Amino acid sequence: MVKFSKELEAQLIPEWKDAFVDYWQLKKQVKKIKLSRKHKKPQDINHDIGRSVFDPIRFLAKKFSHKLINHDNKSSTDIIQTIKSKVMEEGDEEVYETELAQLFSEEDEIKVFFERLDEELNKVNQFYKTKESEFLERGEILNKQLEILVDLKQILSDRRRKPNSGILPRSWSSSARNSDFSEGTGALSDSASETTQTDDVIAALERNGVNFINAATRSKSKKGKPKMAMRIDIPAETPARTITAVTSMLWEDLVNNPKKEGPGDFINRKKIQCAEKMIRGAFVELFRGLGLLKTYSSLNMVAFTKILKKFDKVSNQKASASYLQVVKRSHFISSDKVVRLMDEVESIFTKHFANNERKKAMKFLRPQQQKDSHMVTFFVGLFTGCFVSLFSVYAILAHLAGIFSANSEVSYMETVYPVFSVFALLCLHLFMYGCNLFMWRSKRINYNFIFEFSPSTALKYRDAFLICTTFMTAVVGAMVVHLLLRASGFLPSQVDAIPGILLLISICILICPFDMFYRPTRYCFLRVLRNIICSPFYKVLMVDFFMADQLTSQIPLLRHLESTACYFMAGSLKTHRYETCKNGRLYRELAYVISFLPYYWRAMQCARRWFDECDVNHLANMGKYVSAMVAAGARITYTRESNHLWFGIVLVTSVVATLYQLYWDFVKDWGLLNPKSRNPWLRDDLILKNKSIYYISIIEKNGFQAINVVLRVAWVETVMRFRISNVEWRMLDFFMASLEVIRRGHWNFYRLENEHLSNVGKFRAVKAVPLPFREMDSDS
Repeated sequence: MVKFSKELEAQLIPEWKDAFVDYWQLKKQVKKIKLSRKHKKPQDINHDIGRSVFDPIRFLAKKFSHKLINHDNKSSTDIIQTIKSKVMEEGDEEVYETELAQLFSEEDEIKVFFERLDEELNKVNQFYKTKESEFLERGEILNKQLEILVDLKQILSDRRRKPNSGILPRSWSSSARNSDFSEGTGALSDSASETTQTDDVIAALERNGVNFINAATRSKSKKGKPKMAMRIDIPAETPARTITAVTSMLWEDLVNNPKKEGPGDFINRKKIQCAEKMIRGAFVELFRGLGLLKTYSSLNMVAFTKILKKFDKVSNQKASASYLQVVKRSHFISSDKVVRLMDEVESIFTKHFANNERKKAMKFLRPQQQKDSHMVTFFVGLFTGCFVSLFSVYAILAHLAGIFSANSEVSYMETVYPVFSVFALLCLHLFMYGCNLFMWRSKRINYNFIFEFSPSTALKYRDAFLICTTFMTAVVGAMVVHLLLRASGFLPSQVDAIPGILLLISICILICPFDMFYRPTRYCFLRVLRNIICSPFYKVLMVDFFMADQLTSQIPLLRHLESTACYFMAGSLKTHRYETCKNGRLYRELAYVISFLPYYWRAMQCARRWFDECDVNHLANMGKYVSAMVAAGARITYTRESNHLWFGIVLVTSVVATLYQLYWDFVKDWGLLNPKSRNPWLRDDLILKNKSIYYISIIEKNGFQAINVVLRVAWVETVMRFRISNVEWRMLDFFMASLEVIRRGHWNFYRLENEHLSNVGKFRAVKAVPLPFREMDSDS
């Protein structure tokens, strides 16, 4: 049977862990009571020698007398007295205090236990009340938003039936720094019937909480028609909305006189669909938050019950009954507002967003998580064995063919190696991501919430390992077939097509539209890549800049992709002249671009986040990537112009970039190196219990140059110019790139740990969804 402490650890909400009953501390206090009873228990001195025929009678009489004594004590006096008082200074909060009836010999320890129990009960009550009031307020706001949405949808349906009917107007009143996007509508038509209809609509919207300019005396347009100001805030998540927001901001800043008149835009169907999607997502998050709060209530009730039963067992008293009555009367158990609001949200969502189909609504409100399949584990083991076997065969064949010898054919390393190294680095990164998923899950880091992944389609660590092992088995198998065909006497132009075919098949699987091969994950990956490439026009989410950071560690992979694409697209495959690409000017110029691109994308994401949040730290973070861009450009230039000037530039820029990146990794991304922390030079809260792991990581990043200076900026190999053969240089390059991927996987855990602890500190377990309809002051 699983202990309740482990069950509670597995089921509690990670972001609200500090608000739960500290069951473990109360359990320690119960153990102290048990130890104090043992010390004070008198030693039974048995002077009898041997056994007697009257021993069973004595045992039964002793047991019966104990029961009578305990029964009399229980009926005559209450063990504890619980007092509930009001504290006016704290906002009329109910505070529970327990008063002992002086029946215990271990009074000190028991008094401490009940004082701690009262503190936990008050903490749970206060947190529950706070969250309950937040969700109730959110529910009222969403109801108003939904009513406005229904009215606007009714206007659109009336307009479709009557193309010449009235149109709901809104005046421009936007500020791009405070709102992502604002839209307006045009003026009313001239007919009296349309005016009456619009007045009715405006009156209805006013009742639903929409503010108007000069609501008491509605402002008039030139033709005497009433004019209304309503604002629909649609987040600038796409390039079109971003450009509109920026131009609107520039217009207001430069002209300093926003448009007061003008045709504006009509409330069209697309805008209402965006608003509907935002409100639907807000209802889903509200329902999820209410479910978490319900779980919070039930788990804490079970925790109180369990710990009081342990206390009764240790103290041989019946204190749980009277105290549990108080717990059941407390607010977090007696209040039914959360349950009623959940039922209301479910009915509203079913009616307005699921066409009265409850089954369809439950797919959004209660998405089912994928069950772990043993078949996945089986295939991971199967493909791992196949990979090891095939790799052993490849190593033997490569040794027999002399591929890695100093006198080997150079064309193999120039044409085949780049393609296979791309797959190898990609699979290594997938393996590290699978390790990250395993560690995040084992340490209760809610990565699905941080990345905003859907629990029903999110990739699990077993799935990541399955993709990695399957991919590597196919790659090594292709490498073995390639060597066998080379040894059989096939032409190089025919044999070298195998890596290109493998690359083409991989791209086809990635963009395959059919629901197979983890389609939600593949499309999420493509969507994130689109957001990164189009930075800063897309709103930056956590998963976007996390993936962009991964790309900064995969610059060798991008360089290999460049040489592979040039080899196959320039026709070098047929002529087998690999020098064609490297001698071209365009190829050399692209080397600059590819070295800059990951850092450029990441810098643009920082600029976009600064634009959205107005946080100067994002500009400082952008400076880190700009310094990396300068250092990368200096290194590439030094490989072409080897002189003392460029050597000095490479040295200075690389050292500055490395120190900048180390500081940001430790202090900002990991949250470490805090001299005032209760954990010396770490942070106050740590997920890993063994603190030495953090110190080893810091030493590894600072002292072990192969992890930081050599691998992170990779400038030592350029400066020192090792005199080694082409094969050894290629192997060293692959080794360096692999260690950089491993370093990135190491960085990923601490980065997400710091983000998770930030959510825990703010008790943030539910996503804050922006709402479309915004109330405005009449003078705005």
